Amino acid sequence: MRIGIEAQRLLRPHKHGMDIVALEALRALVQHPEHEFFVFVKPDTARAGLPTAPNLTLIELPGGPYPIWEQYALPKAVRDYNLDLLHCTANTAPVRCSVPVVLTLHDIIFLEKAVVGGNWYQRLGNLYRRWNVLNVVKTAHQIITVSDFERQRIIDHMHIDPARIVTIHNAVSPAFRLVDEPARLADVRVRYKLPDQFIFFLGNTDPKKNVPNVLKALLLLKKRGQLSLPFVMSNVSRAYVEGLLNSIGGQTLSENIILSGYIPNAELPLVYNCATVFMCPSLRESFGLPILESMACGTPVLTASTSAMPEVAGDAALLADPASPRAMADQLHRLLTDAGLRADLRRRGLARAAGFSWQHTACKLLEVYKNCR
Repeated sequence: MRIGIEAQRLLRPHKHGMDIVALEALRALVQHPEHEFFVFVKPDTARAGLPTAPNLTLIELPGGPYPIWEQYALPKAVRDYNLDLLHCTANTAPVRCSVPVVLTLHDIIFLEKAVVGGNWYQRLGNLYRRWNVLNVVKTAHQIITVSDFERQRIIDHMHIDPARIVTIHNAVSPAFRLVDEPARLADVRVRYKLPDQFIFFLGNTDPKKNVPNVLKALLLLKKRGQLSLPFVMSNVSRAYVEGLLNSIGGQTLSENIILSGYIPNAELPLVYNCATVFMCPSLRESFGLPILESMACGTPVLTASTSAMPEVAGDAALLADPASPRAMADQLHRLLTDAGLRADLRRRGLARAAGFSWQHTACKLLEVYKNCR
């Protein structure tokens, strides 16, 4: 089959969740030489780490703002390359296309008032997604989502025939593993100013990432005299954090927080290996890939007791209500003070992460593609 893959942000330097998922799935898909893959991306600068294979063609497709690129440039390219189908990997797709469309609808968070917000760019993106998804789900040949939790949310909210939507779990890259290389670990500690022991949190200004409640939980621990380790947060600015601390009366917490800046995905395994514990208490996730990544690196995880996170974590993480700073503070204190609990979660986490492979995900994707004939 001649399979088109929409992965428009694959070349952007600062990759995040859906970009990483598309990249890892593609690496596994091209190991099936009986198919040809044509990957459509918007021009950008980050080409390092992309897969290369005889059956892979990477097409840098100009076309202006993303809605115009997706609705006009992409369908034209699909016709020009004489494809059998198009897989759109990041929630939206062309409303009209000359071949069957497979849509990965990671989530419908953008339809949920409880977590919609953010900066102007995020709000504009949500407006486009609301218009697009409500139309595309009617015409897509097959819809994929990434957890059973999200599948049921989509069915209930959008009244889709359950036969048209399938769960295909994300997975964890082999790059996320136990690292016993002192020189590399020491180097990453210096580069990101990491202390010997610390709590790690992948920050983001997206409201669903729950940064205000996380900071409130840390402030509670500090007031109790129980914040025993520094808190390392990536991918947020000092101004953003200081603004939140001012709003909760937590200015003194600033001395306990280390801001690492953006950490490339290639270096995240080293940072996980250095961390004492990892926090992922989002208000809402359709999957929660960092949960598995941290587990695969042997780092104990505290995550949320809601949405898809318990499905992903299984019995290998500590859970807390993400809407309750007190609940998060109590569970984090348990994790920091109970070495036996950390050792048990480390063992369980390694076993849990081993059950999610991109090769398995790719095989499931190919089954969907074959059913589009």
